[in-house]
Amino acid sequence: VQLQAFGGGLVQAGGSLRLSCAASGRVSRTFSNNAMGWFRQAPGKEREFVARIGWNGNNIAYVDSVKGRFTISRDRAKNTVYLQMNNLRPEDTAVYYCAVSRHSLVVEPSYIAYWGQGTLVTVSS
Repeated sequence: VQLQAFGGGLVQAGGSLRLSCAASGRVSRTFSNNAMGWFRQAPGKEREFVARIGWNGNNIAYVDSVKGRFTISRDRAKNTVYLQMNNLRPEDTAVYYCAVSRHSLVVEPSYIAYWGQGTLVTVSS
């Protein structure tokens, strides 16, 4: 399975971006029934959890710093997960990674089966 993330770029504070992550390869067995999520890593910082969504769109959760601004969703038919990011702040600047979990509901680093290659989001003040 390969994960390809799209949608990063440069945006001013208060702006919006929509990230997408598409899976390809032998996904029918390893993706449709598994949770997916987004993580990010800012320069000089550790990778952190951003959002997760369960296998059927349930069990959605966000890190506190993005609640009310980011929305995660998925399209199982397209093997794609999305992250709509609104009201972006300079502190959201990071490389964003999508991930497929081995679990149907939980997305934690120890459960990750596949990582995307990352897409850079830069928010200017």
